Amino acid sequence: MNYGMRCHDICPKGDIDTVLDAVRDNRINQIQLALGKSIAGYDFNYGHYSPGFGRMIRQKLDERGIHVAILGCYINPANPDEGKRREAVRKFIEHLKYAKAIGADMVGTETGRYDPDFKVVPYTYTEGCYQLLLKSMREIVAAAEKLGVIVGVEAVHDHTLYCPELMRRFLEDIDSPNVEAILDPVNLISAENYPNQDQVIDNAFKLYGDKITMVHVKDFVLKDGEPEFAHVGDGLFHYEPLMRNLKAQKPFITMLLENSGKDRYHSDVEYLQKIYDQV
Repeated sequence: MNYGMRCHDICPKGDIDTVLDAVRDNRINQIQLALGKSIAGYDFNYGHYSPGFGRMIRQKLDERGIHVAILGCYINPANPDEGKRREAVRKFIEHLKYAKAIGADMVGTETGRYDPDFKVVPYTYTEGCYQLLLKSMREIVAAAEKLGVIVGVEAVHDHTLYCPELMRRFLEDIDSPNVEAILDPVNLISAENYPNQDQVIDNAFKLYGDKITMVHVKDFVLKDGEPEFAHVGDGLFHYEPLMRNLKAQKPFITMLLENSGKDRYHSDVEYLQKIYDQV
């Protein structure tokens, strides 16, 4: 396994040298980098990219031995506000250029909700919302294919792609070698399906395991019947089915810890690796 974590979980937002020094000093060599969440003093919205700026970031990463596994650009591609949706698509396409310049494996996003304020609404689960997602992603993927960059798409139980079956349909509809799946198994677990979480994870690998190329990992507890974040090993998530599938199908895949921290990252990795070794 290759392990890493989100850059903005390692240290507060700051200038690029301070942030990347913190990553290096904590002996973390793979990160998910959300530019706007980690680097201060620059506007990462559409229209501010230049190859020179991208090369500068790449040089600073290389000097510290840091690799960007996922360049995070978490937009709402199903936003019913057409202006905001178009703005998000433009921003994502520009992040594809950053990814190419800095050598990131992919640019990642979740698939959004049919609400301008990102609230959970019933229409998110409809065919109409799915078609709006496809409209956004087809434009993004067309740009990704021209630039030679991978788009990583993550399913979440209360977003447009809310289950493994719909993720499989989406991958078939998009039909592009430039689209891969980010698997966050806890994000597929809902209040309804958590007793069958092993089956949910096995089903994800059965339906689109061939397209899973990056993994997020965390844990969950139940609060008022709903799943809520917990640190690795502190909740109800069953890691064995995940590790068994990864070991069989995806050795050396990158696993990025969410909401870990520099004080517990390395012990979290030891915990996960022990399970991986035993399955």
